[in-house]
Amino acid sequence: MATLFSRDVQVAVLASGSSGNCTYIGDGHAGVLVDCGISAKQVLARLDRLGLGDAPIDAVLVTHEHGDHVGGARVLCDRLHKRLGRWVPFLMTRGTRDALRDRTTPAAVELVSAGGVVELKHLRLDPFSVPHDVADPVAWRVQLGGHQVGVITDLGRPTTLVQDKLRSLSIAVLEFNHDFELLMGGAYPWHLKQRIRSSHGHLSNDQAGELLERGLGESLRHLVLAHLSDENNQPARALAAATGALRRAGASDRVQVQVAEQRTPLAPIRLPAVDW
Repeated sequence: MATLFSRDVQVAVLASGSSGNCTYIGDGHAGVLVDCGISAKQVLARLDRLGLGDAPIDAVLVTHEHGDHVGGARVLCDRLHKRLGRWVPFLMTRGTRDALRDRTTPAAVELVSAGGVVELKHLRLDPFSVPHDVADPVAWRVQLGGHQVGVITDLGRPTTLVQDKLRSLSIAVLEFNHDFELLMGGAYPWHLKQRIRSSHGHLSNDQAGELLERGLGESLRHLVLAHLSDENNQPARALAAATGALRRAGASDRVQVQVAEQRTPLAPIRLPAVDW
């Protein structure tokens, strides 16, 4: 049974990491998933575990075609259709759709363009470009209940656009993928190290901290450190980078920080709606 309060914005990171990513954003009247890189069974089970089993799912927002972000899409699409009696749209760019493998392509695809805002019920869905080594990747900003929620992962460098989007957020799920020293001293082959640290790879702790410090807005209340590498990062190092950035920006007292996990969903973050 859902525990949603009727005017609360809730964000639940169901999974985050190199093996699968999925985040729920909703308010009890409308809701979306951002990515579905874990199995459909796990998506629904983790929602149930958090008391969100009855939470509305009106769309799935796909960031790009890598399996850890879209691997469960085809089965989840079918499961939602069977459960709800209607097709739930999977929103993605044309480049992402064209790059998907058949076994992961959902039946209900709706194309979006970076920079083109989508209205869904009372939600505003804003896909924006990020630098990553895939066809046409986006991050997503979701506006509901007077708040902006962003899921920003899989980018190789901070950009002015990303910084501007971050500045508007009340809740940010932000990539802190790797620690530079652990990556360079680790066992990965050189070509993979080069890919990860490239301008179209993944953010290091230092890069994410710099982005946070420069893009911190007055409305930010919750920060989730996301997409941490099991091999090339440690939660303590990511936390140190994030808390240091918040301290330098004078925001340590007002921003709560959590680290997302691969195998265990985080308890939902809740903010009261301010423009119901």
